[in-house]
Amino acid sequence: MTDARSSQERLLATLSARLGARHVRTDPAEIAPHLVETRGLYRGHALAVVAPGTTEEVAFAVRACAEARVSMVAQGGNTGLVGGGVPFGGIVLSLNRLDRLRAVDPLGASMTVEAGMILADVQAAAEAAGMLFPLSWAAEGTARIGGGLATNAGGLAVLAYGNARDLVLGLEVVLADGRIWNGLKALRKNNAGYDLKHLFVGSEGTLGIITAATLKLYPKPLSTCVGFVGLPSARAALALFERLRAGADRGLTAFEYIPRFGLEMVLAHGIDVRPPLARAHAAYALIELASPRSGTETRAEMEALLAEAMEAGLVEDAVIGGSAAQDAALWRLRELLPEVQKAEGGSIKHDVSLPLSRLADFLEEASAACEAAMPGLRPCPFGHFGDGNIHFNLTQPVGMDRAEFLSQWSRFNAIVHGIVERMDGSIAAEHGIGLIKRDELARTADPVGLDLMRRLKRALDPDDLLNPGKVVALSDDPPPSLPV
Repeated sequence: MTDARSSQERLLATLSARLGARHVRTDPAEIAPHLVETRGLYRGHALAVVAPGTTEEVAFAVRACAEARVSMVAQGGNTGLVGGGVPFGGIVLSLNRLDRLRAVDPLGASMTVEAGMILADVQAAAEAAGMLFPLSWAAEGTARIGGGLATNAGGLAVLAYGNARDLVLGLEVVLADGRIWNGLKALRKNNAGYDLKHLFVGSEGTLGIITAATLKLYPKPLSTCVGFVGLPSARAALALFERLRAGADRGLTAFEYIPRFGLEMVLAHGIDVRPPLARAHAAYALIELASPRSGTETRAEMEALLAEAMEAGLVEDAVIGGSAAQDAALWRLRELLPEVQKAEGGSIKHDVSLPLSRLADFLEEASAACEAAMPGLRPCPFGHFGDGNIHFNLTQPVGMDRAEFLSQWSRFNAIVHGIVERMDGSIAAEHGIGLIKRDELARTADPVGLDLMRRLKRALDPDDLLNPGKVVALSDDPPPSLPV
């Protein structure tokens, strides 16, 4: 124990000498915010929080930790949802000081940014150059782009632009031994060997630490139009999506599904919200069209498509935003949904994806199965209907003890994920595996695929020092219990 403590003290002294003492934080009060994620499901512990200011300093810190055999967990905005950024010992490498915009190329439709840049600032830098960076999700005001890439985050624009992975042209990565891989070329075509960037996007910091990225940009739409529709069922929502996709093609940039219970929670607990339609409906969809044409033409297209859907019996009522403020108010009804669930008690959450052809079947079967398992349970399935991603959340029965309800998480995982597997879906759509789904991945993944993942981990991080125990486990140690 004395030797280990001495080794750790030498490591901290080495890091302080290179990075500056103020960037090697050991005060428990300063470390505490880095030990728990947004949902508070796990509470970890760490020796220190180290904040390098350059890629070279990240590489130095990684080499020093590797020599001392001390584990590292890279963090950005710490907005993760699956325990992937919670440290259980070792060093937290905070990348928030790596927040520089390195280059913008409007003609080449690309920009190079450092991993600690806040996502909203990345979006703003693209807009200042007259372009669009479409990656977007609720925490974009605090989330860092490096974390979004490390988790292959999805968000609100996947239907039109793809996940984070689809928006990456190149990466700069610090490897487990402290070497720096410079793969920041801004090329749309590059077949010079293996496409290494895809090893690190979505790896949750277990294979290397992303320090910078070259990202794809897009022309800004000249106009957008937002509609909010009331529907008789989830099946009608799916039929409406198919109709809109055929009619608007690439102009359909969002199709978000909200159940009746979800909107009821938003209206009951949200601030500055009002009912969008005259009466309640079984289901709702928020729709966005984007176009290089004028706003008048885009609105006319939305009106025509929804009128046809009403005639077909798919839409019961609809409202279309007439200004940027009205569009924002309609979007707010969707964006508040994750937050307002807390006011109704405990929520057991599932982030799953299904083939579109099975989406309505899944919603019906999974809701019925969960309600049968616990009478009074209130399912709240919502999300990115157009790309098959559903946040299948379960709100506790009224009056039930929150802790007692959350203790049933594994039981409902088995129910929901079993149906997802049978319907050829995925148990992790956009939030990642982290810690909460690690053992589920081991149980459900193709054995050959799981073996390849473990081989990659051993090849790139043979000492298991980069975010150990997350995504795939190289030891038999069980994960911490859930929740805290």
